Amino acid sequence: MTFFQFMNKFSTEEAVMDYFINIRYGETVVCPHCGKITKVYRRKDAPKLFICANCDNHFSIFKNTIFEKSSTDLRKWFYAVHLFLNSKKGISGLQLQREIGVTYKTAWRMLKQIRSAMGNTDMTKAFESMVEIDETYIGGKPRKMNGKTEPLKRGRGTKKTPVVGVKERSSSHVFARVALPNAEGKKLTGKQLFNILDSVCKKDATVLTDDFTGYNFMNHKNTNKNNYYRISVNHSESIYSLGNGLHTNGIESFWALLKRGILGIYHHVSVKYLQEYVNEFCFRQNNGSSSFDALLRQGVFAA
Repeated sequence: MTFFQFMNKFSTEEAVMDYFINIRYGETVVCPHCGKITKVYRRKDAPKLFICANCDNHFSIFKNTIFEKSSTDLRKWFYAVHLFLNSKKGISGLQLQREIGVTYKTAWRMLKQIRSAMGNTDMTKAFESMVEIDETYIGGKPRKMNGKTEPLKRGRGTKKTPVVGVKERSSSHVFARVALPNAEGKKLTGKQLFNILDSVCKKDATVLTDDFTGYNFMNHKNTNKNNYYRISVNHSESIYSLGNGLHTNGIESFWALLKRGILGIYHHVSVKYLQEYVNEFCFRQNNGSSSFDALLRQGVFAA
């Protein structure tokens, strides 16, 4: 959606509310108090509110959503979503502050709420057939010698935070999880990798990996409980493809985008909030051109 398309589509606050009502309820507004769909009316004096004549209760269309308890104009909220989704590598709080004319505190909260919606999805056992799995490490770049004769390590063995990602080949969808929050220097184990793979993949999936020994659990029946078929690409011997599409380049491309976003836009992300930023990049990868409506749907939380 371009800027001009956005302005035409959401020219007024009422247009924003009407659009969100359609996203959340469709053609039938349901009273959250009694569950009735008849005799539910919109208040003319307060268009954000509905009244149910069955139970005589009022309710807001933004209850249990990312927009709840916000006094910021709804057009600014929707434009923030538009900017966030149109920025392939993200947008900083300071940039959003300048774009929509709010305080930095408000811009930061808006971005945090949007990220919480991006992570509000269930991908349990969503992947099947062929997937790629890989891990990356997020943190400062250990370039300096630190008084030693050898440079500090990069990747495995560092004190960076490991993130494990799984990409499904057929849909190009990605699931990624911070594997060891608040555990500097600890190494990933096969059990941890299995738990992440098991949470998102169905049984009998073909799994493309590199030669990291943590994936060796798939080589043994007693530890490979879901009968995953492993195909390993030996990166340590500079082999990056076995031909016929057998590689892990897809998930590694996702890591490149994630790291460029963190380094180039956000500069630094604390471990406390790292999963939210990982969710952000997964959401963009998984939703593509339908991301605006998808985010609004995921911005509605269970009561």
